[in-house]
Amino acid sequence: MLAIEQLKEIKALQQVVERYDSIDLKLNWDMLENRKEEEQTDFLSYDSGQLVGFLGLYSFGSKIEVCGMVHPDYRRKGTFGRLFQNSHPALEKARHILLNVPANSESGKLWLDSITCTYEESEYMMKWEGKELPDLDESICLRPSFKEDIEMKIKLDVVCFDFQAEEAKMYNDRLEKDGFQKEFFMIEVEDNTVGKIRIHHEKERSEIYGFAVLPEFQGKGYGGKALREAVRMEAQRGQSVYLEVQPENEKALSLYTSTGFIKESQQDYYLYSI
Repeated sequence: MLAIEQLKEIKALQQVVERYDSIDLKLNWDMLENRKEEEQTDFLSYDSGQLVGFLGLYSFGSKIEVCGMVHPDYRRKGTFGRLFQNSHPALEKARHILLNVPANSESGKLWLDSITCTYEESEYMMKWEGKELPDLDESICLRPSFKEDIEMKIKLDVVCFDFQAEEAKMYNDRLEKDGFQKEFFMIEVEDNTVGKIRIHHEKERSEIYGFAVLPEFQGKGYGGKALREAVRMEAQRGQSVYLEVQPENEKALSLYTSTGFIKESQQDYYLYSI
């Protein structure tokens, strides 16, 4: 568990690094702020009381993503390498280890050259820049998620996101335990639950995650309607709306673009084996 002061130090370091490198780091603040005491997921490096390096591990089912940063004045001194080595015991049980580096991070790519890894995939962060709010569509409903919906959410993670059943159960149980159930909405059409969508709020920013529709209901326009309704809900509240998508997912990318989303940044992921 990270103390409040540590969270402030990580945020301050993030601002320094992003400004210096002109990058956007993906530190998953919703997860950082809800770490468990028994977990070893965050690794910090100090010099004379100043935080100069950070590495975080983020678990998504069988996959662990690794992201970190080093203060510009402390690079090429082995700081990140030591943090990464310290994290290895916590990585040993992961089926997939993905190293996350912003696409335009020169220092990050230089570090990748020093280890053995292979490029796996990329992800766009997209921001809604529509000029007009989508119209209310009463043919679809986004209702708050209840405890009874957990089996459907597990099923959607298995059939849409390639989770194993046990991994999906552990992931959803953890989200519910950490209080994230309130961020989930179930997609309903004619009293049928056909999918889910998660909306995370961070001040004036809303991020859409875990957007999924059951395969038998795909291709009917329900996903597009649900997305537009989510955008309408959040933009109406004055929120900036963001989502992530893999560029090779042409169908989703086309939907997001037609809905008014534009690419803002790109994260690259590299597969690593211990």
